[in-house]
Amino acid sequence: MAGRFEGTVVVNRPIEEVFEYLAAGVNDRDFSPRVQEIVKKTDGPPGVGTIFVSTVKDAGMTTKREFEITEFEVPRKIRWAERSKNSITAKEGGYDLEPSGAGTKVTIFNVLEGHGIGKLIAPLALRAARKDAPDFAQRIKAAAEK
Repeated sequence: MAGRFEGTVVVNRPIEEVFEYLAAGVNDRDFSPRVQEIVKKTDGPPGVGTIFVSTVKDAGMTTKREFEITEFEVPRKIRWAERSKNSITAKEGGYDLEPSGAGTKVTIFNVLEGHGIGKLIAPLALRAARKDAPDFAQRIKAAAEK
């Protein structure tokens, strides 16, 4: 069973700047403490088909993750899907951006899905992600406004 979490925040920067920051993909370490390393695996600018590979630490376990951008609509929408095989994966996720006054409203979401033993712990991971979602959105804001 999959479950969704999301967080929304207004970043005090123009939409084009926020989109560029988030689309780069490698800035996740700035706002996600679980990301230890992230690199862009494919050549060229970010867009549909771009793949990012990361090392993350969750609940004391370090795993490798691979994400592919599946939708890319400048400057309003980015979607991704996790391609790696882990006990819990982000089946889909993304950013939605829209102008908000002089800033940009950003909504981030992920749909988490458990596999194998991950089906048992997915509800716990989803509960923790939902609880952290407002803080996660605030970390995105702080990083994007630097």
